[in-house]
Amino acid sequence: MNKPHQEHLGVQVYAAGYAYHQKPYYGKNEPRSSFLLRIQTEGLSRTWIDGEFKLVEAGDVLIVPPDAFYELKIDEEDHRGERKIESGDYFIFFDGDWAADWWQQRTRPFKLKVPLEEGFLQLCRLTVVEHRRDSAESKKMTDYLMRVILMTIDRIITEHRPQKGNAFLAYRIKNYVEENAANNFQLQDIADYFNISVSRAVHLYKEMFGKSIMQHALDVRLELARERIIYTSMPLELIAEMSGFSSYTYFYRTFKRKFGLAPKEYRMQNRLL
Repeated sequence: MNKPHQEHLGVQVYAAGYAYHQKPYYGKNEPRSSFLLRIQTEGLSRTWIDGEFKLVEAGDVLIVPPDAFYELKIDEEDHRGERKIESGDYFIFFDGDWAADWWQQRTRPFKLKVPLEEGFLQLCRLTVVEHRRDSAESKKMTDYLMRVILMTIDRIITEHRPQKGNAFLAYRIKNYVEENAANNFQLQDIADYFNISVSRAVHLYKEMFGKSIMQHALDVRLELARERIIYTSMPLELIAEMSGFSSYTYFYRTFKRKFGLAPKEYRMQNRLL
């Protein structure tokens, strides 16, 4: 990838964006002179790891160093019983002295799981926005934003989450919600999946995270919808449906309550396409 002349920065971003696929896609990238960070935010894709195409799910992060081979395939997959093509991700090409030092500090996996929380997604979103502004000030902004993103990833790698007991089960329920939010699931579906009662699932989750399962599902669905409103030209009614809302009226009301604007107004003020 060709690099434009820039002032010296700790982390330099050369390309950044959000990609959403509903058609087959294949990308092959020989070793390059920059790092690639790819965050799967929704749907499914596959990447070449250890001699085979392995599944990449929502919350999976790929860290591809400059000297590594990278291959990505997006095709029809089984989305909980429905065969379809759907994949959304943030991608960032970067390097710099700080980034090189960061990479040398520890051994990191090619693929790791991160919680798709608003704070982390907001960092990715801001990096894309600042990169597109393409000014001296925005380059400095992306420098610091990328440092925070990479340090956040390291914190996730080094954190020791519960590996058993109620806390472990609560985190598994949280992952289930984040991975299936676009489907209109019910509490009974979660209970059946983990072979527990609805009341136990509700209690464990509220005790661990301080809010209800369905409130978290709603938050994730609204973030899915917001990403699509900003980065795609899909009709709002289709966005509501694909983000897990059973009716557009309910989507409209909850979206406006959370973000302070109706979906159409929010698109007009924030859209990047």
